Amino acid sequence: MIEQLHPRIIENKDWATLLFVLTFAVVAMTKSAYETRFSEFSRLIFSDKYAKIYRDNNHLKSSFTVGLFFVQVVSYAFFIQLTMHIFSQDDKTGTYSILKTDWILFIQIATFLLYFILAKFLIEKIVATSFNIDEFADLFNLQKVTYRTYIGVLILPINAILFYYDNIPKIIPLAIIGISLCISLYSYFISIKTYQNVIISKLFYFILYLCALEIAPYYFLYYWITKGSA
Repeated sequence: MIEQLHPRIIENKDWATLLFVLTFAVVAMTKSAYETRFSEFSRLIFSDKYAKIYRDNNHLKSSFTVGLFFVQVVSYAFFIQLTMHIFSQDDKTGTYSILKTDWILFIQIATFLLYFILAKFLIEKIVATSFNIDEFADLFNLQKVTYRTYIGVLILPINAILFYYDNIPKIIPLAIIGISLCISLYSYFISIKTYQNVIISKLFYFILYLCALEIAPYYFLYYWITKGSA
């Protein structure tokens, strides 16, 4: 009986390793350069002191924010690709239709995220100007960016662990998504509590703003991810 040989598929993980090292290095350098600020940032989920101290819009352009924005995009891109990979597994054969080592897919996801975040930011500015709620929108957006970056930094080491392990249960990414949503909802609660007087005075515009720019974009992003992993 002639044994049939199957070509062995060797996955290239070097690009991911280099990217993980780079992002962890950015976090380390940011922590070293802004020791006090990073310390307050790391306690964001337990205290709103950071949000109160660094609420000026000028902080959006600081190297602290820019460096962690890069970490955020990389972290979310890895998590999305890993989630798509895990949910693309065929229950019968155990094979995956989406590879977590596909660097081209990673670039596509990261590019999409970058354009998504920047486009959303610009649209928010336009809508806020139209509704005459510029000041509130800027402060609200800064707080969202802060918590979104916080989640990105938190899941970065989790991404590194998941990337180098196989057969990850589907409950793991679902649990991470659930915790991230809880943190996001908490950030909205803090924002609404902080700016409740402004919100009440412009309640109608705030509801339109929330539905058009906070609910709809993430719904379409969720649809795109689930469709891609189907």
